[in-house]
Amino acid sequence: QVQLVESGGGLVQAGGSLSLSCAASGRTLGGYFMAWFRQAPGKEREFVAAISWTGGSTYYADSVRGRFTISRDGSKNAVYLQMNRLKHEDTAVYYCAARPGTSIWYAPSVYNYWGKGTQVTVSS
Repeated sequence: QVQLVESGGGLVQAGGSLSLSCAASGRTLGGYFMAWFRQAPGKEREFVAAISWTGGSTYYADSVRGRFTISRDGSKNAVYLQMNRLKHEDTAVYYCAARPGTSIWYAPSVYNYWGKGTQVTVSS
């Protein structure tokens, strides 16, 4: 069982930056695939970024590539999402998710563990 807790959300002006953290407990994340998703009001949950804990390969949605960076820290059992040049359309609740394995999956339904989310609001 893996418990995930996100932090770091908040209100920022367009063009600004935020850094999200996802702290995991219950087991180490070796052998897991970690991802960030987001959900805006009235919209479906969408893939943002992912990282393979083993190997460190990263994947990004086209909408955030070049602006967001996902990373991991084994010593802290945590995953991070650095968000730069934020846009109003990045406003959403951001969720951390985990699933066993080393392959990329973009559908939220295949992820076994979820945090409760953290709100990111970008003012235009």
